[in-house]
Amino acid sequence: MSVYNELRLEQQLCDAVITVGSARFHVHKIVLCNCSPYFKALFTNWSTQDRQVFDIPHVSPDIMKIIIEFAYTAFPAVTQENVQESFIAAHQFNVTGITQACCSLLEEHLAPGNCIGIWRLTGVYHTPELTNKAFLYTLTHFEEVASVSEEFPLLSVQELVQIIEDDHLNVKQEKTVFVAILSWIAYAAEERREHISLLLSNVRLALTSLQFITNSVRNNELVLASTECHTLLKHSLAAMLELHTSRFSDTIFYKPLSRPRLSPTVLLALGGWSGGRPTDAIVAYDSRADRWVDIPKNGDYTPRAYHGAVFLDGAVYIVGGFDNVERFSSVHRFDLATHTWTEVKQMHWTRCYVSVTVMDGCIYAMGGYDGLDRLSSAERYESRTNQWTLIPSMHKKRSDASCTSLRGKVYICGGFTGSQCLSTAECFNPETNQWTLIASMGHRRTGVGVIAYAGKIFAVGGFNGFIRLNTAEAYNPDTNTWRAVPSMLAARSNFGIAVIDDRVFVVGGYNGFSTMIKVECFDGETSMWSDVRSLKVACSAPSCCIVHGLPNLVEYSAPRLMQCSDVDEDKME
Repeated sequence: MSVYNELRLEQQLCDAVITVGSARFHVHKIVLCNCSPYFKALFTNWSTQDRQVFDIPHVSPDIMKIIIEFAYTAFPAVTQENVQESFIAAHQFNVTGITQACCSLLEEHLAPGNCIGIWRLTGVYHTPELTNKAFLYTLTHFEEVASVSEEFPLLSVQELVQIIEDDHLNVKQEKTVFVAILSWIAYAAEERREHISLLLSNVRLALTSLQFITNSVRNNELVLASTECHTLLKHSLAAMLELHTSRFSDTIFYKPLSRPRLSPTVLLALGGWSGGRPTDAIVAYDSRADRWVDIPKNGDYTPRAYHGAVFLDGAVYIVGGFDNVERFSSVHRFDLATHTWTEVKQMHWTRCYVSVTVMDGCIYAMGGYDGLDRLSSAERYESRTNQWTLIPSMHKKRSDASCTSLRGKVYICGGFTGSQCLSTAECFNPETNQWTLIASMGHRRTGVGVIAYAGKIFAVGGFNGFIRLNTAEAYNPDTNTWRAVPSMLAARSNFGIAVIDDRVFVVGGYNGFSTMIKVECFDGETSMWSDVRSLKVACSAPSCCIVHGLPNLVEYSAPRLMQCSDVDEDKME
């Protein structure tokens, strides 16, 4: 194409002139026909063959220049400054390459301040993939969008309903939706106040508190003036009562006023020791619904315990472990979209009781037990190359330790040397390629749970050589010190641990007598541990990880059953 472009620039062999206002572009008809069905129709069907000058309306000279240069060079000169105008023009002239470039740029720069505009723009010009992504972005970042976006008050009532009625709407507290509705109405109060009952019916009021409904909702002047809202509040209070008296009933999923929203993240617990043997079970915890969901597993996967599990690039990797006969160096990848398994490159070392974490797109596997010795060796996996690379060994041999990553470093704490339980901890810096011993924990802990939370490293539970622990402590990397934090409700070792919805969850484990079914969580805002929904089957040594960004998120969540004809909120007394 460079030859054609040279001829265009020299105005040689050109057989058409495109005029846009006072700008004139000398072109070759055949080149533009190759780029755009619009120009093909213009030159062959909408004009005579001898016509040479074509005036193009509804486009600026700068954008026409981009289209013509793309026709000759295949380079879309799309920038953030011209992307909207380029997008509209690309649709007008049916230039697919520029449309794709615009969509890529718009998706790359999705933000709370522009996602609504992109959703509306791409919906008008029918680019469904980007429209869906912009809409999902709006749902996922709703709290920030509602508070900072200048586009939010410009939504139509139908568009606002489409957003707030969606189960994917990501709000930690349902009262956020009510506050957003009031803000939207206040932007044009006189013409919008009539929509209060329609909008309020899409708030899951039964998921709020009695105090909030009584003090904030019922006393609002818009609600007070609406008979429909009075009825809606009565139904909400009835649904709230049912929700609190029937916590373990799934009937709440039939009720629009009490149906939990979907969380954008899900906790997975994989494998472990259950019923006296390793298990291949995969269960997902839906934190918004407080439900555990069984996940189907396609293909062959060996039951195992004392393994590691991490989430990376839309898949879960199962690292090492033990099947009651063999200890593994193998690594398996579970595709969360297809529920299928693939074996990837095995580790250099056999590792049971291994510690694993993800940092900067790499999987780190450290320590463990190979059947003969406790290990100090460590290695790193890159999915791009499907290769494990040895990194320097730790200062201590550690099996049954636990690790996490924070601020570009890997931290590993506690464990067992084969003869003693450890209180020591160390961190690995990939920039210096070195391990550094840090301050020791206040307790010896093997079978410990370690997780990054609130800018600290939390070490929870474990076994000190004599008893299982319920104590917990937190490491401050700025001061190299540990401090005690509130203890768990139940002592346990060899459990799963993860952070979801700004809370630390501990799953299953062993209490010194039996495997455990109990699950509890720590809320940093209240500094309290509380019980949540127990596992369906008691399990120790599961490995937990948090998954997100899944296109099939609903498959890993409790089913949200839509309102049935025989369960009609509007007919409730």
